[in-house]
Amino acid sequence: MNNLQSGGAFVVHKTDIIIIGGGVIGSSVAYNLLEDGFSGEITVFEKDKTYTYASTPRSAGGIRQLFTTAINIQISRYSLQKYKTFAEDMTIGDERAEIDFKQAGYLLLAKEEQMEQLEKQMELQRSYGAPSELLIKEELLEIIPELNIEDIHGGLFCREDGYLDPYSVMQGYAKKARELGAEYVYEEVDEILTESGKVTGVRLNNGETYKSPIVVNCGGAWAPELSAKAGLPLPVIPLKRQIIQFDIEEPLKKQLPLTIDPTGVYFRHEGTQIISGYAENVKPGIDFSWKRSFFEEQLWPVLANRVSNFERAKIVGGWAGIYDHNTEDQNAIIGSHPEMAGYYMAVGFSGHGMQQAPAVGKGLSELIRTGRYETLDLTPLRFERFAEKDLVVEGGVY
Repeated sequence: MNNLQSGGAFVVHKTDIIIIGGGVIGSSVAYNLLEDGFSGEITVFEKDKTYTYASTPRSAGGIRQLFTTAINIQISRYSLQKYKTFAEDMTIGDERAEIDFKQAGYLLLAKEEQMEQLEKQMELQRSYGAPSELLIKEELLEIIPELNIEDIHGGLFCREDGYLDPYSVMQGYAKKARELGAEYVYEEVDEILTESGKVTGVRLNNGETYKSPIVVNCGGAWAPELSAKAGLPLPVIPLKRQIIQFDIEEPLKKQLPLTIDPTGVYFRHEGTQIISGYAENVKPGIDFSWKRSFFEEQLWPVLANRVSNFERAKIVGGWAGIYDHNTEDQNAIIGSHPEMAGYYMAVGFSGHGMQQAPAVGKGLSELIRTGRYETLDLTPLRFERFAEKDLVVEGGVY
């Protein structure tokens, strides 16, 4: 990084690309740019050095191809293949980047009226190579023997899918990006600087200025505030999502897939314990509090009904993370901004950021370096879709 000086005092820093947000999305973008041959300087700004409040490590870590739109299926298909080889790809020296990827599957339980729609989803998923299966109710017991199927008609299942440790994924990308030459600055960006329809850099909370012709906003739930300050509002709001971890008296016979009940309550194994959550209706805002009452009132009644072993449960702990929720169509906003040259975005993932990070990093690397997508066309997720009324309406948002 170059430092311009005046009278012995540092006035401004110069770099080639600025990435705001050093979580899984920002770090994937940095890694892919450098891995793909970008030779300039990349500076990543992350305000939370310990990632204590970052959204990535607070996610449920699910990886699925069970989406209802072509673009999301393609993104997940690409990302899944990358996660299979992640430990090797992100190896530094003799240290493999283990991410504890368990391909235990992803299972959507359904009532009778939902089965026709699931069949259509399966056909679309298979057309893009995702090996999803439509199961009848009795077949569900082969996957979860303890499942109560009395009010269930069947389910959509993908054996390739599963879950992993999101914190390890994030650190894997960040460590590899640093090894390839990315510089991580653990300071908060206060403002994106612009001039005459172009980005010129950022100003930090500590008053320092960094100049760059390219700024990539990967700030998650904090991204819309920065964009709005620059006069470029985004349809993204922060929403709290709680996850509760609990133990059960009688262990299950098999490893759980990440399972989503028709109510929207999901559950999966976390070691020998279970984690569960639900997209509750909350007011927008940054809030990291979690409550036992959330489990007792909203999760446990559904869980205990669905799996008898969950009737005798003991809360071990919990946490809350923040979704960067796209209010228009609950899908990511990826690419350049039509009104500001040099300004790129990867925001609004609505809970799908960790599982989409490999494809998003690759896509933005190509777009920034070559001006076009090559591996996977992410154009459907462009910012312009809102004005064009060409929304990507995803039915599988949980």
